[in-house]
Amino acid sequence: MNRSELVTAVAERSGQTKAAVEEVLGVLGEVVGDALAEGDKVTLPGLLTAERVERAERQGRNPQTGETMTIPASYGVKLSAVTALKTQVRGR
Repeated sequence: MNRSELVTAVAERSGQTKAAVEEVLGVLGEVVGDALAEGDKVTLPGLLTAERVERAERQGRNPQTGETMTIPASYGVKLSAVTALKTQVRGR
């Protein structure tokens, strides 16, 4: 499901306009992104938990040359489905 399909489905089920749903999704993305950037853990009840994780510096290889290179430390995002979502996906 892409973003436009999601907006359409949420608008139909909630009785809201597509424009309103689009705006809410945009703001939700900003709020979640800001919280994760600050290092906060974000939980969307009934759906998932997102948290920022640190990746250590590591060694890798350039796929074109085979040369060893250092991949710098960075941050990533870890997403975990909550139990309610896992149960729904399994078919109850």
